[in-house]
Formats: sequence, C-alpha cells, structure tokens
Amino acid sequence: MNRTLLRTFALVTALTLTAFSTALAGPPWIAIEYPANPFDRSSRDAFLTVRTYHHGDLMAKTVTGTAEGVVSGKRQSMPLDIRAGSQPGMYVVRWQRPAVGRWVLVINSGMQGVTDATAVVEISPTGTVASVTVPTRAISDGWISPRPVAAAEIDALLQGRSLASAGMQYRANR
Repeated sequence: MNRTLLRTFALVTALTLTAFSTALAGPPWIAIEYPANPFDRSSRDAFLTVRTYHHGDLMAKTVTGTAEGVVSGKRQSMPLDIRAGSQPGMYVVRWQRPAVGRWVLVINSGMQGVTDATAVVEISPTGTVASVTVPTRAISDGWISPRPVAAAEIDALLQGRSLASAGMQYRANR
C-alpha cells in the first residue's frame, strides 16, 4: 500500500514539475520572414517563410494555412502550400496572389491539431506583404500569448477595414 502511494505521489510530482517547467519556458510564437531568403535552396522562389518558436527557441511544429480572399464579392478560401525548410522550425510558403481580389493569409502553428499561434498576413493590391500581425492576449507574469483569430477579424481585413476597427488587439511582428 505504501509503495503504491509513493509511486502515485512520484508520478503526480513529476507531471506537476513538467507542467510547471513548460509554463516557465514561456508561450509559443510564430514569425513571418518576407521576402524569403533567395540564398537558401529550400526557400528560393518562395513567397515567404515562417519560423515557429517556443519561447525564444526555434521549434519544429505543424504549420498550416489558408489564403482567404474576396473575388467579385464572393469569399474564397484555398489551402497554402507549406513545406519544411532547411532548418528545424522553418517553413516555406509557396503562393502566388491571384490576379484579382483582396487576400489575407492565415498561417497557424501548433502540435497535434492544436493551434499555438496564428499569423495574419495582409496582402497588398500589388501582391506584396502589407502587414503581419500575431493576435495576442496578456497572460500571467507579464507574458503575452498568441490567441485565436476571430472570423470577424479576417472579414474586416477582406472588407478593407483595419484590424483595430474589428476590435483586434495585437502586436505587429515585422
């Protein structure tokens, strides 16, 4: 009985310490690099690159994304071609802006189907990156943490309104 209790206590202690050390390491982050580095073979001719972090360390994660657009008044969505780059935690986005429409790229990083961080990339009428935003919220001990992006925020960008007019509080990642 004492041995079982001791093992249970040891397991609970180990899990608590693991969770506590992860919390101390800080929140995840996502960064966009534009233009992509033409001297890196994996990103040559790419539209942009994505880097994923946990706190300050590059960390490999699952990266997915969509191009959200409005063409002739109709909403369109298409998956982005995102591939692993030459370094762990680096991903290459291959995309070409369609000839018409207003476009926003929504790029998510995470692990096992859970989104950790999202970058919202507004595309200019000429097809270049106009702005990059990582929506955040304040968490304990002065940290900021990425937060999910609301559909209304993407809709606001596609209608030509600023993210602030949609109520988005953010920190620019440029």
